[in-house]
Amino acid sequence: MLAQCLKATAEAIRQAGAAIREGRLVAFPTETVYGLGADATDDKAVASIFEAKGRPRFNPLIVHVANLQEAEKHCVFNAEAERLARRFWPGGLTLVLPRREDTALSLLVSAGLDTVAVRVPAHETARALIKEAKRPLAAPSANPSGKVSPTRAAHVMEGLGEAPQLAFVLDGGACPLGLESTVIGFPQGIPTLLRPGAVARDEIEAVLGRPLADADAASGEEGRASPGQLESHYAPGSPIRLDAAEVAEDEVLLAFGPDAPKAKTSMNLSASGDLTEAAANLFAMLRALDAEAGGRRIAVMPIPMTGLGEAINDRLKRAAAPRD
Repeated sequence: MLAQCLKATAEAIRQAGAAIREGRLVAFPTETVYGLGADATDDKAVASIFEAKGRPRFNPLIVHVANLQEAEKHCVFNAEAERLARRFWPGGLTLVLPRREDTALSLLVSAGLDTVAVRVPAHETARALIKEAKRPLAAPSANPSGKVSPTRAAHVMEGLGEAPQLAFVLDGGACPLGLESTVIGFPQGIPTLLRPGAVARDEIEAVLGRPLADADAASGEEGRASPGQLESHYAPGSPIRLDAAEVAEDEVLLAFGPDAPKAKTSMNLSASGDLTEAAANLFAMLRALDAEAGGRRIAVMPIPMTGLGEAINDRLKRAAAPRD
C-alpha cells in the first residue's frame, strides 16, 4: 500500500505529527533534502527507519530539534559548538556532540557511539512538524540506503512509497539547498569536518577563526560518527565517470559551466558556473539522467573544489565508487 503524499498544509502536518507520536514514519522536506522522520525517543520507531531504508545499523542518524535549548537537553556543547549553533541554526549544519546521560533519545540514533548528531532545520514544514509532533525527530534522507537523496516529494514516493512503515509524505516542494547538511564533530576537542555539505568549509572556519581538521572516515569512530561516510553512497543505477572533458557516443552528460561539450542527452548543473545552483540541482539531475541513461554511463564534468564544490565532489565521488 502506498504512503499518502499530502501537500504540507496545516491539517496534513497535524496528521503527520499524530502519526509520529504513534510510532510511524513521516517523510518531510528540509532545506537540504527530504528526511524520513520518526520519534527519536522511541526505539521501535527508530528501528523502523533502518528497516525501511535498508540502512546499516552502524550508521548513525541525525536528530532534528526545534532550537538550541532543545539540543542542549540531549548533548553537551563546548564553546565552539555553541558558537557554530548560534551562527548557523536554523540551517544546514549538523553537530556531533557527547550524549547526555539523562537524554531520552533512543540509543539507536547514536549507532552504539557516545555521541549524538543534532541539528535545527530551517524549513518551515520541518519546523512545524517538530512542533506538532512534540518530539525530536530522527531523520536520515528519505531514500533507500546508498541511493540518490530525494529533493522532491516524488523522489520519496519513487524510492520508499511502498514501505509499510511510512505513513505520510509531506510535499513542501523542491528543497532549496539540495545537499545534505555539513557535519562537524569535535574528537579530542578539535573541530573536524566529518561530512562536507550545505554550509561551506570556509564559512565555518571564519566563525571558528581556525581551520577545520579532516576526518579519516575509513578508520576510527570520528568517521563513523557521521552519516554519509560509506564509500559507495548517493548512487544512481547507472555507472558514473568523473572529470569528463568530452562525452562518448554511449554516454549521457552531467555538465557544469558555460563550456559544456555537446551530447545527445545532457543536463547542466549551472550553465553560469554557480556552485549554489549546482548544489541545488545535483540530486534531481542525477535522478533524471539515470532515468534517461537506460544503462549507459553518466559522464560528469569537473566541479571546482571551492566553497560548496567540496560537498558536490564528495557526493559525486561516492556515487561513482565501486559497488558491492
